[in-house]
Amino acid sequence: MPAPTRSVCVFCGSRDGRNPGYAAAAEEAGRALAAEGWRLVYGAGDVGLMGRIARSAQAAGGTTFGVIPVHLFDREVGKRDLSTFIVTENMHERKKVMFMNSDAIVVLPGGGGSLDEFFEVLTWRQLGLHEKPIILLDTAGFWQPLTALIDHFIAEGFAEPSLRDYVRVVASVTELTEALRAALS
Repeated sequence: MPAPTRSVCVFCGSRDGRNPGYAAAAEEAGRALAAEGWRLVYGAGDVGLMGRIARSAQAAGGTTFGVIPVHLFDREVGKRDLSTFIVTENMHERKKVMFMNSDAIVVLPGGGGSLDEFFEVLTWRQLGLHEKPIILLDTAGFWQPLTALIDHFIAEGFAEPSLRDYVRVVASVTELTEALRAALS
C-alpha cells in the first residue's frame, strides 16, 4: 500500500451503540479509507466504533494515526499498535492534533464527545478558520435529529443558512467514499 496522500479525521463513539449497523458501518468505513490510501486519524481508542474503524483499517493495510489524552488511556484502551500513536495532556490538545493532521472530518454515530468534536470543527468552519469538508455518516438515520437541530438554529435566527452548507450528510459508506474522493481530489 502506498503512503497515504490524504488524512481523514473520524470522530465516533467509544461504544458500539444499540444498532448493529453502526458497528458494521464503522468497519466498512475503515476498510474504505484503507482501500483509498487515506490515513485514518482518530481518537486512538480500541473500544466501540473507534476500535472497530481502526482495526478494520489496519486489517485492510491502512495507515492509522491515533491521538488519546492521558486521562482516557485506560478507559478507551489506548490502541498502541497504530502507525502513529500520540498521547496528549488533555482533550483540547487531542482535538487540535487530530484536526491539524487531517484534510477532512467525518463523524460517525457517537455521544456527547462526538458532538463536542463536531460542533467545534463546525464552529471553526463557520468562523472561516478552515475549509475542510465535514461529513456526517448518517447510518440508520442516526444524525437526523442533529440536522433538524441545525435547521432549527437557522430558522430561529441563530445562524446563517450557509451553516447547513458546511456539513454534508451521507447515508452509506459508498456515498461517504464518493464525497471524500470529490472533496480530496
